[in-house]
Amino acid sequence: MIKIENGSLELLLVNSFVKRINDRLDKYIFSAVLLLLSLISIFTFIYYYKNGLGLSYNDARSHLDIARRVVEGLKPGLAQLGSVWLPLPHALMIPFVWNDFLWHSGLAGAIVSMVSYVGTGLIIYRFLKNLGVGMLGRLTGVFVFALNLNVLYLQSTAMTELLLLFTMTVGVYELVMWHVSDKIFRLIKAAFWIALSTLVRYDGWFLLMWASGLIVYHVFKKKGYRAAEGTLIFFGTLAAFGAGLWFLWNLAIFEDPLYFAFGPYSAHAQQEQLLEAGNLATKGNLWLSAKIYFFALIYSTGALTLAFGAIGAVLFFLNDKVKESVKFGASALMAPLAFNILALYFGFSVLFIQGLSGNTWFNVRYGVMMMPTIAILVGFLIDKLKSFRWVIIGLLLFVTFFAFTSVDAVTIDDARVGSSQKNVSEVSGWLRANAKDEKGFVLISAASHDAIIFSSGLPMKRFIHEGTGAYWESATTGPEHWARWIVMRTYDENDQTYKLIKNTVGFKNDYDKVQSFPFADIYEIKPEYLDRLNFEANLGKQK
Repeated sequence: MIKIENGSLELLLVNSFVKRINDRLDKYIFSAVLLLLSLISIFTFIYYYKNGLGLSYNDARSHLDIARRVVEGLKPGLAQLGSVWLPLPHALMIPFVWNDFLWHSGLAGAIVSMVSYVGTGLIIYRFLKNLGVGMLGRLTGVFVFALNLNVLYLQSTAMTELLLLFTMTVGVYELVMWHVSDKIFRLIKAAFWIALSTLVRYDGWFLLMWASGLIVYHVFKKKGYRAAEGTLIFFGTLAAFGAGLWFLWNLAIFEDPLYFAFGPYSAHAQQEQLLEAGNLATKGNLWLSAKIYFFALIYSTGALTLAFGAIGAVLFFLNDKVKESVKFGASALMAPLAFNILALYFGFSVLFIQGLSGNTWFNVRYGVMMMPTIAILVGFLIDKLKSFRWVIIGLLLFVTFFAFTSVDAVTIDDARVGSSQKNVSEVSGWLRANAKDEKGFVLISAASHDAIIFSSGLPMKRFIHEGTGAYWESATTGPEHWARWIVMRTYDENDQTYKLIKNTVGFKNDYDKVQSFPFADIYEIKPEYLDRLNFEANLGKQK
């Protein structure tokens, strides 16, 4: 029988009571954070929607169109998910994008980003709690992330960054929890979330490799080679499942498992064009790659916030009270930093900083990928530097206030005036005014002109593009039988429409150029040849 002294029993009861109070308080605060983040998310979407900024990114309109083509068009179906952009963001939009308002307002895609925004804020809170960070540090970390203007803007759009941030941050969180507990269920959850991240963007593939290395090291150190090998196979089978499916998808749909990597619409093909034009200066230059991404971090996260995050990183990784296994697991938070620098170095990515590389902005939003990491490290810093915590919080509030009053968000600049935007209002406006109430199909390359398709306001079934199968093949062979209007960049071989129809007899003889805009030209079939056209989709159901 164990004998407990009265004093010890009283202390035990007090500690138990305090723990229950703290747990209840934590639950209430967690719920309050959930509510507050949700309200911020909704308010911010409405603000950018009313200001017409939610659809400024060309890519946002393309993401919405990809999802829409799954449910509506001349050849609807899952094959419309395509080959270059990974499928999860578009698949998650499908339940919403069938509605015209949700499609054209951008809300069908923003819903995914908004939920991801709230989820990322909550997981930052949980991450800091499990690192032993007090309530003030947790709340500071959450709102360093949640009140970043670039994050707020991107969460109001159909862009994929917020979904990637959410899946990667949860995956790293579960990976750290597995390093702490060695419980297999934690490893399964880490594999699940990392697998999801590999279906959002290719950054997730790099995280998969990083996490695999950490797992091998952790198990090998504790149990040896055999156990490490088995654990890696177990984790890899689950975590790489999405990437494996993507190879199979490309093989089944495009008859090439590497079509997404080396196909005509791949990032590789685009980078080759940039390289030929001399616009890929970071390739093969590690210092310049690091420098460019460092400036993207400054513009995306804020110089002061980044500095505090760097100090927090030093304190975290040098802190003797943090277990080595936790430090190794948490190192996966640095995966976006390493990935983006290496992607620039190997020429897999391009990033322009106005005044430093190129005369415009492009992909500067990639700096946002480190925001959850920086938020967690700032929260840790607040908890450890107790003597300076209010000074740090005061400075953060100061710079946040001025960021809001000046609307200082580089992602908005990139979307409005940088290379990430395409001013297609003239072309799409002409189509809306001249083709909306008339019968006939529009021949256009979705790869080059998705923004025009979206902004025209015409139903997706009015367009013949690369994804319409037999309609595209027939229209690019004999456009005069299918296309009342043709939209393309004349003399641009990168525009698939021009490349395929430029030498056809029908195009040369039967069409007039009715409008020429800086971004694209519009051709219309001559009135005397209207009776040759097909005005109905009569090729039947295609596979």
